[in-house]
Amino acid sequence: MTALAALWLPILLSAVFVFIVSSLIHMTPLWHKNDYPAMPNQDQVSAALRSLAIPPGDYVIPRANDMKEMRTPEFKEKFKTGPVVFMTILANPKMSMTRPLTLWFIYILITNFLAAVVACWTLAPGGDRQMIFWVVGTIAFMGYVAALWQMSIWYGRALSMTIKSTIDGLIYAAITAGTFVWLWPR
Repeated sequence: MTALAALWLPILLSAVFVFIVSSLIHMTPLWHKNDYPAMPNQDQVSAALRSLAIPPGDYVIPRANDMKEMRTPEFKEKFKTGPVVFMTILANPKMSMTRPLTLWFIYILITNFLAAVVACWTLAPGGDRQMIFWVVGTIAFMGYVAALWQMSIWYGRALSMTIKSTIDGLIYAAITAGTFVWLWPR
């Protein structure tokens, strides 16, 4: 068993590395450029939504009040004729990336901390480098990727976006695992 306190440097440094690499991945125009294409008639759609003064939240259209209504021919027709929409309305969004980037860094730290918790309970100081890589990498990969697939399964998110984000998560997990191997207590 390795003391968790001995892993503070790989936790922090791998978080910094993942943050930098994720920023580069998302700033380059090749990889995620077409994740969110422009909506046809976006100005008209924005004006229509703005006029409705929809409060911030997550919405689905059409939405039944209960399972009984979901089985009615009227609801089935609404669903069939569409559009079917999953939508998030933000509360007074700002153009600043400070809050999302701060939350992302905290998320990276938590993911890497959890990988360290599992690693410290399963691996000894001076442990096998390959085992360190696999244990830390697997836990980090689960933290970065596992829940992404639910969005494609349940909410129709484009499979291409989920696959690209999964590859991103694999890169982040490898960076995390590599940093832990490099800085693992001997």
